[in-house]
Amino acid sequence: MSEGSDPILLVPGSIVDARRTWRRQLELGERRPLVLFERPGFGEAPPLERGDFEAEAPLVAERLGKGAHLVGHSYGAVIALFAAAARPEAVRSLVVSEPGCLRIAAGDPAVDEVIANGERLYEVAGQLSPRDFVRLFRSGLHSAHETPEELPEWLERGARHVMAERPPWEADVPAQALAGAAFPKLVISGGHSPAFERVCDVLAERIGARREVVAGRGHTIPATGDAYNRVLEAFLRDAEAG
Repeated sequence: MSEGSDPILLVPGSIVDARRTWRRQLELGERRPLVLFERPGFGEAPPLERGDFEAEAPLVAERLGKGAHLVGHSYGAVIALFAAAARPEAVRSLVVSEPGCLRIAAGDPAVDEVIANGERLYEVAGQLSPRDFVRLFRSGLHSAHETPEELPEWLERGARHVMAERPPWEADVPAQALAGAAFPKLVISGGHSPAFERVCDVLAERIGARREVVAGRGHTIPATGDAYNRVLEAFLRDAEAG
C-alpha cells in the first residue's frame, strides 16, 4: 500500500450492493486503503424509510473521516456529489461515473426522453413484479447486468429497494459549491448513451471537472475492470501530486 495513504471511499448505485458493484476494484486495496460504503438497506446496513440521495449523503460524508478520495457510481455518484459539497475539507478528490442527476442537462431531447421514460416506469411500479421492474430499469440505463428469470434473494431485495427510492433525476446538484471546492474532480461516462454523455459533459463543465470516457460495459462502468482502474489510479496519482 505504498501508492497513497488516503483511502478510497467507494459508493455503489442502486440494486446491487457495494461488493458486487466494486468487485473489479477490490484489487486496488493491494495498493492503497479501500473502504466500501454499503448503502442503507444493503448488506448489513439498516434501511432508511426510503432510499434518498440527500438523506444518504450525510452518511457518506461522515465516512470520509479525516480525508478520503470519494468515488461514486450511478445513484451512488449523486450521493457522492452531495456528500462532497457537505464536507469539502475532507475530500481529497471526487470521481463520479454516470450520475443519475439527469435534470442538470434538462432541455436536451435525449435527456428529456430518459427522464420521461423513468417517470413512466415509476408511475406503473406498483403493477410490476420486482423482476420486470429491474429488467426495464436496467434496460433504460443500458446496464450490462443480466437479470435472471428467478431473482436470488439479494437481487430481489435490491429490486424492491430501487422501486421505492427517490428518483435520482430529482437531484438539484450543488454545482456552485462543488465548483468552488479546491479538490480535483473527474466525471466518467461509458460512451453508450447520448443522454448520459450530455449529462456528464454538463456536470463536468459546471463543477470544473476533468472528463473521461471508459467504454465497453454500457452504464456498468466499474465492470470494465482494468480500463476503469487505470483511469481512476492515474487521476488519483495526479490529485495526490498536485
